[in-house]
Amino acid sequence: MLRWGVLGAAWIAGRAVLPAIAASDNGRLVAIASRDAQRAIDMAAPYRGVRVSDSYEALLADSEVEAVYIPLVNSEHKTWTIRALQAGKHVLCEKPLATNAQDAEEMAAVALTSQRLLMEGFMYRFHPDTLAFVDELSDPIHVHANFGFKVADRANHRLQGDLGGGALLDVGCYTVSAARWILGEPLGMLAAARIVGGVDLSVNVLLQFAGGQTATLWASLESAEVQELTVITPDRVHRRDRPFTAWHDPHDPYRLMVESFGDSVLKNEPVAIPPSESIANLRVMDRIREIALVAAT
Repeated sequence: MLRWGVLGAAWIAGRAVLPAIAASDNGRLVAIASRDAQRAIDMAAPYRGVRVSDSYEALLADSEVEAVYIPLVNSEHKTWTIRALQAGKHVLCEKPLATNAQDAEEMAAVALTSQRLLMEGFMYRFHPDTLAFVDELSDPIHVHANFGFKVADRANHRLQGDLGGGALLDVGCYTVSAARWILGEPLGMLAAARIVGGVDLSVNVLLQFAGGQTATLWASLESAEVQELTVITPDRVHRRDRPFTAWHDPHDPYRLMVESFGDSVLKNEPVAIPPSESIANLRVMDRIREIALVAAT
């Protein structure tokens, strides 16, 4: 059994990943740390025997912890992933792996030298329905991916530029990942963004691929909730609703992700989503950001 620690009492940890670890066949939760001690105590309460650390450093010094899940704000992914790897822990880091490709490359290099595994927490890539959806595609011509919802609280970390906020990093990473998963690496792109207070609230992207295939992507933190993945092939239109989240789903993709990562650690095998894939995704996102920011000024 892989012994897990969690750095941070973020909503996604309590809502999805802690239950996934507890339900997994190959792991168990042993510790959680938070800057808000009471929040961590409350989050750990349903899980018997889980220790609450009063600092991230204390959890990383815990010899019983073999792997950590990092659900911190995007701007802290690099720092705490590197510190965890250097402390000898395997790391499952919430998406996006970093705020840019260069930081992700540094994180991957530390994982290599530390001889520890590092994987980005793109849980949607583990859902059996999504896997089947992608596997059945034949000669895709066009991909269209939308992911948007409204963040009303201006204090929310998603709307704070210095915390790695913005639509592209928060939900656009999914749409870029889906297009690349299906069509490969893009050769060219156009991008535009609606930027308010230095934060991209909505981003619109057109990607072109080597065979002439195209993808249109839209991500927003100011819209009515929408999730769509549509793929056009010569013979039919394939659609998947809510491809990027799976609340109340009997196939819990978070558990499948946690178990996949646990198997990789326990069997000394490569992770399902290698850092090279995450770096490639961030390179495309970096270019989108560059183009969209120029268009907005």
